[in-house]
Amino acid sequence: MGFIYAHKYGINTRKRYSHRIYFLCHLYNSSFQAFANVSGVPKAPSYLSGSEPSMRTASGAVLRDKWSSESELAGPSQTPGLHGVHIVSERELAQLTQVRPLVFGFHEQSAIKDCVKILQKKVEEHEIIQEFMALEHMDLPAEYSSGNEPWNRDKNRYRDILPYDSTRVPLGENNDYINASYIRVINSGEEYFYIATQGPLPGTTDDFWQMVLENNSNVIIMITRESEGGTVKCHHYWPMSLKKPLELKSCRIFLENYQILQHFIVRVLRVVTKSTGAAHWVKHLQFTNWPDHGTPAPLEGFIEYVRFVRKCHRTGPVIVHCSAGVGRTGVFICVDVVFCAIEKNFSFNIKNIVAQMREQRCGMVQTKEQYCFCYTVVLAVLQKLVTLD
Repeated sequence: MGFIYAHKYGINTRKRYSHRIYFLCHLYNSSFQAFANVSGVPKAPSYLSGSEPSMRTASGAVLRDKWSSESELAGPSQTPGLHGVHIVSERELAQLTQVRPLVFGFHEQSAIKDCVKILQKKVEEHEIIQEFMALEHMDLPAEYSSGNEPWNRDKNRYRDILPYDSTRVPLGENNDYINASYIRVINSGEEYFYIATQGPLPGTTDDFWQMVLENNSNVIIMITRESEGGTVKCHHYWPMSLKKPLELKSCRIFLENYQILQHFIVRVLRVVTKSTGAAHWVKHLQFTNWPDHGTPAPLEGFIEYVRFVRKCHRTGPVIVHCSAGVGRTGVFICVDVVFCAIEKNFSFNIKNIVAQMREQRCGMVQTKEQYCFCYTVVLAVLQKLVTLD
């Protein structure tokens, strides 16, 4: 589409701003809209460009807190308590849950109150369900030839979830296949860049890490546990121990640091290419509080997770996966885009965001419960803004 990607933030800014700043909303075609004009080009929000908890000394050495047994495993994703290595504090996480607009005066707060009323009315009158049903009848590209090739079928976790040929992520010089899709969401003149993919299989783990390296991605988002309800959802594709790296065909992956939090696990990984010795640093952020059935509660846990991901992102598309790479993955992308819009006083339209995603990968935000959850999270953030002084 001719866009130039600002890979540092995963966004592309192409807006001009007027001298007056305002934030207002109205109901249009059964969609919530929030509009803003801002003078000048705003600086990146603090959670995008602000200081990140340091992982290195001035000489480049990795810092790691010591604990009683360095052989302790950091691999499994069972529901944890608050323990592990300090990477982010509870205070920092609490601050991240404050999604505050760039400009937030009396008029903006008043407009947000009106927006909350509109959203609540949509919920009460079941308009959100009507939106979701309309999305189910979209005309979508249906070319899945790469995923259906006989030699690629075993690379798919689910037979009915395949990437479109037009947006699939190619690997290497031969454009080899992986079940992954480029997702570009345009909102208020900015483009947010992701890769939506399935949870790796034992036979696709090498391909997955090749994709990470070729796209220079520094953040991997995992929104599932390895097994849920007795069903395997994702292969364990990262190192189990600080002492033993994961050996793959073309690279070696080291677990350098980790922290187990109440709602998610932070892992700091160093990926070393065997042929060159080059190292690539990745933060692996696994949300562990999504129930087998339903959606996460409390909402604050998911909000702080989404915000911490955005704070950690530096290069390449944000890689997001659950099991199939469509349901929870779509929820995350939708909420991330909306949070960025709120913070910058930009307009947003949840239905439009989901429609854009579905044009690039089938089934994004897969169920009506997940679609309603997107609205629930956004409404909670806006309601919190109303109470601020």
